[in-house]
Amino acid sequence: MSNATIRKGDHRIIRGWTMYDWANSVYSLTITSAVFPIFYTAVTHQDELDLVLQRYGLPAQSLYSYALSAGFLLVALISPILSGIADSTGQKKTFLKAFCYLGAASCAGLYFFSLDNLWSGLLLVMLACAGFSGSLIFYDAFLPEIAEKEDHDRISARGYMMGYIGSVVLLLINLAMVMDPDGDGITLLGIRDEGGMPARLTFLTVAIWWVGFAQFAFRVLPDDQYGRRPQGNVIANGYRELRKVWKELQSTKRLNSFLMAFFVLNMGIQTVMYLAVSYAKEEIKQIGPDGEVLPIGDASLIISILLIQLVAVAGAQLFVWLSKRFGNIGALMMGSVVWVGLCVMAYTIHWAHEFYLLAAGVGLVMGGSQALSRSTYSKFLPETIDHASYFSFYDVSYYLSTVLGTLAYGLVFQLTGDLRNSVIIIGSFFVVGMVLLFMVPRHEVPVVQAEE
Repeated sequence: MSNATIRKGDHRIIRGWTMYDWANSVYSLTITSAVFPIFYTAVTHQDELDLVLQRYGLPAQSLYSYALSAGFLLVALISPILSGIADSTGQKKTFLKAFCYLGAASCAGLYFFSLDNLWSGLLLVMLACAGFSGSLIFYDAFLPEIAEKEDHDRISARGYMMGYIGSVVLLLINLAMVMDPDGDGITLLGIRDEGGMPARLTFLTVAIWWVGFAQFAFRVLPDDQYGRRPQGNVIANGYRELRKVWKELQSTKRLNSFLMAFFVLNMGIQTVMYLAVSYAKEEIKQIGPDGEVLPIGDASLIISILLIQLVAVAGAQLFVWLSKRFGNIGALMMGSVVWVGLCVMAYTIHWAHEFYLLAAGVGLVMGGSQALSRSTYSKFLPETIDHASYFSFYDVSYYLSTVLGTLAYGLVFQLTGDLRNSVIIIGSFFVVGMVLLFMVPRHEVPVVQAEE
């Protein structure tokens, strides 16, 4: 697209940008939350026996969590230098495409996942995670280039809303593919049907949906808005770009303070998102058709996941209104209070109908917290054209806090033997994060430009 046609606030460009949220969010719902985790358990377990543990001496669920952690850590390690290269060469969209195609191709490769090719399958899990996570860095970096600061909250929320809706649409299509033909509910996602063919096909739909709808964004986003062309050693230039941004970030008190608060808050948010289903499977019960007490079923968990996504649409819009009324930091602090209350609720509930209420509450603050965190960071940026480099620090904080949060969750459970105690540590993240938000300066502190 010609850079001459690029202007902030262009509705066509903004619509195209939000379509990438619509495109890639199917990964986070179908692959990480709803379909693949249950499929993975069905493949690696039989008659309540962990086949992976028997064969390799390592628990299947641990290997899965390690693969996700490896994907996050890979992005955390390579994204800063890649973002520096992207800024110095004007190639943000090229990197966005590369990570998009890596993630989608890895999702398609999960079609072949089986116990016999466990290690290559886990490698694909890691690469799909890295593709999704890495693409977000360059995607987020376009926000300050396509919109004025006063519109960042609204447009960021619109992107998340598109993502929630799009992911639900595809999940509903996929659920229609894997419903039990006997009408007894959801099977282990088709695992009994020809080697799990229905479930395997859902992984292909994720790849096709992700790549297909991403083209709307690729078509309208600028290739090189600031006219920066590769010169000399691109790696050395990328490193210099990253070092300059790091020095600027350290000298910008408000942005740096917010990043610290975001790091701690995100430890709680992402731990809830990634482990809510695991927690429910262990701690939440439901009454069976004959009055017996049973663990919460897969169908109930799917309903909870859909409820979270749909309520998150309203939550994103609610937090836009709160930010206008109370400011971004004030709105995020209100969200933190609600998160603490939800942790208290999670500690005390035991039944499926209570878990539905908890899921609705999580959806309400999840959508708003995520959308407003991204837009707040974008609004706090100094005048700069190094957006990818700045957002690499935001997203590295995002992924490292995810790893640390889930690690803390597992460690508390390991030490205490009671999964409910893990909820206490999650609640403490939100309390500390709220204190750090209170300490964020309300007015911008001028950047002291660092000398190269």
